[in-house]
Amino acid sequence: MKKALFILFILFAPVISQAKVLEFSAWVPYWKKTAATAETQTNLIQLSTILPFSYEVTVDGVIKDPMKINQEPWVAMTAEAKTKKIKIIPSILWTNSAGIKKTMSTQKSRLAHIKQISDLVKANNFDGIDIDYENKPAEVFYTFGAFIRSLSIELHKNNKILSCTIEPRLPPTSRFLSLPEEIRYANNYEIFNKYCDEVRIMAYDQMTIDILLNRRKKSLGYYTPVADIDFVKKVLAYANHEINYNKVVLGVVNYGYAYQVIDKGTYYDYKKLSALSYKTFSDLAKSTGSTPIRNSAGELSFAYTKEGQNRYAVLSDSVAIASKVKLAKTIGLKGVVLFKIDGESDPNLWNVMK
Repeated sequence: MKKALFILFILFAPVISQAKVLEFSAWVPYWKKTAATAETQTNLIQLSTILPFSYEVTVDGVIKDPMKINQEPWVAMTAEAKTKKIKIIPSILWTNSAGIKKTMSTQKSRLAHIKQISDLVKANNFDGIDIDYENKPAEVFYTFGAFIRSLSIELHKNNKILSCTIEPRLPPTSRFLSLPEEIRYANNYEIFNKYCDEVRIMAYDQMTIDILLNRRKKSLGYYTPVADIDFVKKVLAYANHEINYNKVVLGVVNYGYAYQVIDKGTYYDYKKLSALSYKTFSDLAKSTGSTPIRNSAGELSFAYTKEGQNRYAVLSDSVAIASKVKLAKTIGLKGVVLFKIDGESDPNLWNVMK
């Protein structure tokens, strides 16, 4: 009797679901490699993937290695990561529109480029590769899709991971005052969803691209955010029309910018002056006697005057990043990726990247 009751309990007991564990990864830039790899190694336990940044590509499609990834301090970092079962997936960055278009234009040139990538992954025993090809013209919508499909098939032959890094895409009503008759894109989201193992969305460097948020928040002060949480929500929801959230890795950043602010009467124009790390943002605030406040985008900012100009500094700090991490967990994303580890991070950064 007891056995029968136990069987019935097992059959009809409620299913207790376990929360999906959010994966954390980070791009580690070669131009700050000494400080960046040191910070990475200190916090390895919190990462599932490291993305050395980056291989680059010549206009003719030849991959080059400004990182010198087979030299220190990369060697020690990657060796330690492997002992902890952390994946190494370097990025290949390519931003030359004409070069990308040329290489993607024929099957022969696409396959030659794919062979370079495959050979690179095999020779270094990487866990995969991250394709970060930006500024692509709309003309490569189909040819770049064909490249991604063929690259995926080639990498998967050896159980390697294809990571695809893409720019954010907004709903047209948030981009255009008057909707154009035709909107063309370079990134084929349907192809990415089918063939990329993960899709890393760079949901940052918003600035003034979202006209609806600009209009709604202009009365609240200067508004040129790195990544307003409201902007990020739009980008993710729009991507989810074609890309499953369980493949999406949300890009977050730990930097900001300084701007010159030009009053145009009915709006402000912003001229970018420099990028800011947490350290340089803090130093600038101190040198100008400014006290940073939390702005309408959820980021730190302050206004100041220098050389007779009205200026504005904004930073995506650990609190701003924490809001994105919470969002990623809430909607069930695959993970969060940080750009970039630089040795000048917000001291609280690693408390929120978990």
